[in-house]
Amino acid sequence: MSNRLTDLLESNKEWAEKINKEDPAFFETLAQQQSPKYLWIGCSDSRVPANEIVGMLPGELFVHRNVANLVIHSDMNCLSVIQYAVQVLKVEHILVVGHYGCGGVAASIADKSNGMIDNWLRHIRNVYVHHKDLLSAWDHSHQKLDRLCELNVIEQAYNVCDSTIVQEAWAAGQKLTVHGWVYGLSDGLVNDLEFNASCKDDVPEQYKLALSKIEALRELAMASSNKGKSARSLWARVQQVFNKAN
Repeated sequence: MSNRLTDLLESNKEWAEKINKEDPAFFETLAQQQSPKYLWIGCSDSRVPANEIVGMLPGELFVHRNVANLVIHSDMNCLSVIQYAVQVLKVEHILVVGHYGCGGVAASIADKSNGMIDNWLRHIRNVYVHHKDLLSAWDHSHQKLDRLCELNVIEQAYNVCDSTIVQEAWAAGQKLTVHGWVYGLSDGLVNDLEFNASCKDDVPEQYKLALSKIEALRELAMASSNKGKSARSLWARVQQVFNKAN
């Protein structure tokens, strides 16, 4: 019995042949260098393929993934990726991208031991405790988890901004914007959480703006007519409210 992954090897061969037919110079050009404008910090979940979601080819998106898209100041792996992306590749955008239905987010507030990974997920638990009053409008349904996914992204985007790497880049006048997004597994669409910081002074304002939209969602959730509504439909309502205000 062979342990070789024959199916995957054959698929790779077919994929390479297909790309070569479409663009004979693709791999030669790709091998020269990488010059992406974007760093994607996302979840390890296999259902969230970074390049495909935004319609980009290999070489156009620099990617770091971990369980529940966390940015922790003691995580040398993540910080090394950010440093290389910012200082060497000179990316112009850092995207912190979570996703609805994230197993890591759900596990972080579950009353069940998951072993060593609970130490990692404790960072999300801290987000939950920090925003417990805000989350109190929702029960333990998928909506509460949706909101925690969103809050987690906002906090991790803030952590990116607070890193010495990004702070030094901004101080040097480097063009760099940090964004917070959440991807919907059920419809394939990205939800922009309105956290878009391009300098040190932007960060408090963008953090406050992103949280204010979660607070607006809470107000909508309090209305009985919105019980069971999807994250997408609720966010559409909030966007309408903010557009009118502006």
